[in-house]
This record gives sequence, structure tokens and C-alpha cells, in this order.
Amino acid sequence: MRLVIARCRVDYHGRLSAHLPLATRLLLVKADGSVSVHADDRAYKPLNWMSPPCRLEETPGTWTVTNPAGERLVLTLDEVLHDSTHELGVDPGLVKDGVEAQLQALLAERITVLGHGWTLVRREYPTAVGPVDLLARDADGRTVAVEVKRRGEIDGVEQLTRYLHLLNRDPLLAPVRGVLAAQVIRPQARTLATDRGIGCLTIDYDDLRGADDPTLRLF
Repeated sequence: MRLVIARCRVDYHGRLSAHLPLATRLLLVKADGSVSVHADDRAYKPLNWMSPPCRLEETPGTWTVTNPAGERLVLTLDEVLHDSTHELGVDPGLVKDGVEAQLQALLAERITVLGHGWTLVRREYPTAVGPVDLLARDADGRTVAVEVKRRGEIDGVEQLTRYLHLLNRDPLLAPVRGVLAAQVIRPQARTLATDRGIGCLTIDYDDLRGADDPTLRLF
């Protein structure tokens, strides 16, 4: 990775035009070829960038980044304050606690969290468009398809809708209703789920795995 801190102007020419006036900024050139322009705020989000595949051409005082679509990111460097290159190596990736597979396993073990008297039929129940995370039966013996997510988004609702469409064709399972279970559920996803008759359940991961067991507290 190359890190450059410079006083620069930035101009983007493409489907739209954008201009950043002269200021001190951080320029990142990554091993994948991407070039991004950062200010000292906005967390990870760059002010402007060019994603790979793209090509960087350097001439004195100017960087020109182009992509196959003909878009150009032109950086005019007034003063370079820092320029260094660092070999980061292969990143092992982010290891997350509470990923969907762990949530799914915990809910399968404690299926009654979803409802009193519920029983698990199967994890990863197969359909023609992919496996349903959990297939269960409620206290009245009705089939329920449960889609487990870390974050409940509209895509999760759409995915569960497709599963329900197929599962309800099976006379041995129908009628099948759906539940979206997630640590956080977006308001838009909740609205769409409600409109489609899909239930929503917010999961407390620590409580589910017993980390918040009151019997383990000293006070």
C-alpha cells in the first residue's frame, strides 16, 4: 500500500463531474490498483475514489487515474508532505463474533426462544433456490421457515419470500409462514416483512449464548 499526504485538488470526469478544492488530503494506492482520496474525518469513507480495474499515470504534479469506461480521476498535487510504500501481505480477513452460522446453531439448540412449544425439524432445509436456515414447527404443529441474519435487511426478506413460495408448494409442509431473526432489523426490512406476513425477531446474541446468564453474576 502507498500512502501519500499532499496538498491537492481533485477532479472527477465521468458520468458526473466533481471537484475538490485545494486542501491537505491522504491518498491511498492499494495493491488491487484502487486509488482513493481521504480527508481527516468521515471514518472509512473516501471523498472520491477509482475502483479497479484502473490505471494510474504520474507526471510531475499530476496523477491521472483512468478506468475502462473512460472515467478519469485527476489529482493535481501542489505539495507532497509524505510518500511511503508498505507491504501488508495477505490479510486473513475479519473474524466476527456472532456470525450467522453461530446464530443459526444457537437458535437450533434453543428453538423455544422463537416460541413456546416450538420444535426443530431441520437446519439447512434444502429448496431449489438454496437452504432455509431453520425449519421448525410451532406449538400448533404449523411449519415455520426461519431466516437467520446478523443484520436484517430487505435482501433477507426477499430471500425468505422466495423460500416460502417454494415451501408452500409442498402439501406436507403447507401452510408455511416465515420469521426473520436477526441481531438488528432495519425499519425498511421490518415494514416489508410485515407487509408480506413475515414475522420479525430481534436476537440478543449474548443472552442467547448464555453470556448474560443472571445465575453467573456476583451481584
